[in-house]
Amino acid sequence: MSDQMLIFNARVYLAGGILTPGWVLIGGGRIARVGQGEPPVGLPIARSIDAGGKHVLPGFIDLHIHGSAGHEVMDCDPNSILGMARFLVTRGVTGFLPTTLTAPHEHILAAIQAVKHAAEQPLQGRAAILGMHLEGPYINPLRCGAQDPSQIRKADRREFSELVSTGMIRLVALAPELPENLWLITACEELGITTSAGHTSANMEQISQAAALGLSQVTHLFNAMSPFNHRELGTVGAALALDGLNCEMICDNVHVHPLAQKVALRSKGVERIILISDALRCAGLPDGSYIMDQQEVFKRDGACYLENGSLAGSVISIDQALKNILANSGLNLEQGWCMSSLNSAKAIHLDDKKGSIAAGKDADLVLLDDDLAVCMTIVARKIEYEVSE
Repeated sequence: MSDQMLIFNARVYLAGGILTPGWVLIGGGRIARVGQGEPPVGLPIARSIDAGGKHVLPGFIDLHIHGSAGHEVMDCDPNSILGMARFLVTRGVTGFLPTTLTAPHEHILAAIQAVKHAAEQPLQGRAAILGMHLEGPYINPLRCGAQDPSQIRKADRREFSELVSTGMIRLVALAPELPENLWLITACEELGITTSAGHTSANMEQISQAAALGLSQVTHLFNAMSPFNHRELGTVGAALALDGLNCEMICDNVHVHPLAQKVALRSKGVERIILISDALRCAGLPDGSYIMDQQEVFKRDGACYLENGSLAGSVISIDQALKNILANSGLNLEQGWCMSSLNSAKAIHLDDKKGSIAAGKDADLVLLDDDLAVCMTIVARKIEYEVSE
């Protein structure tokens, strides 16, 4: 019996435009064919879905997320990671990088091992785990944000060798102004691991030097980095000025002002903006007090704060981030969908399989209504989330 599934009567978003109406044929975990108008008759299909004119996009990819729905990566528990994955699929996320925090080596290693164990479990009712994002401990203590300054350290070859031997690391955030960290950029480049300037006070010269070594990204643009000045550009200015750098951005309208989002888009273009959540345990939960890796944080008014009032991570998800940046910039979905999927896939060298709708790509899709609310999430051809009518 055929395992093929057909989605028809949809607005299908491709790299080259929209098919309206369009159809997508899925089989064997991949996209088999894509077309415009009515699908061919006589296709051997097990299930057909009338999308009713809904938007069909590549599934969202979140490269930077610490937790959600009461779970957190630093719990070092595979069940926590799977809990995050089950929550994320309801938000249209088909793949993500669980993200660590600065901590003792043994704690980080335990978190990676928990994620690896979770990734090996059957893909059922959840988003896929695409690897891991190591945010810290190789950052600048002057820009630590909500991370533990007592555990920040220079990049250590023996430590990193043990972490990378897990085979899980795809993205590393570091402070490139610290000379002891520069070897790590080169090492990651050789391994195909992406490096990002994060929690950093680097200036233009230091960012340029790091980019020449292989650094290709900045972590949550505008946040936990040296600001822009018209004489000393800082990390923000370098990120906006250097064409080759991708910029993560938390578009919850708290971490980054709506007009600052617009400025970033004007400078970088949609091709260089990567929407991330940077979400914590309390994402998806009511306002209140929660624990972020052994310290208390407070969720209120659509954000998360430390006791001293400083922002911690966010409580947003990629679907809302996409809504926000489109509304703030005046762009439409056709212009901006790449910020929630394709750019992320490119950043971690997975765009040959994920991030866009084309024959041969993984069948990771999200269906949105006209309000951009998630109606269905498909991961590796299986419907893992569906809003009941």
